[in-house]
Amino acid sequence: MNVLVVLIPVSLILGGVGLVGFLWTVRNAQYDDPEGSAARILLDDDAPID
Repeated sequence: MNVLVVLIPVSLILGGVGLVGFLWTVRNAQYDDPEGSAARILLDDDAPID
C-alpha cells in the first residue's frame, strides 16, 4: 500500500509533463503540414537533361 503513495503522484506528474509537452508542440505549430512532406517527395524538382 505504501507503494501506491509514491506511484500515484509520480504517474500524475508524468502525465502532466506529457500533456504540457503536447500542448507546447501544438502551440509551436509542429503539426501544421502533416501531408506536405509526404506529397513533396513525389514531386520531380530536377530539370530534364537535354
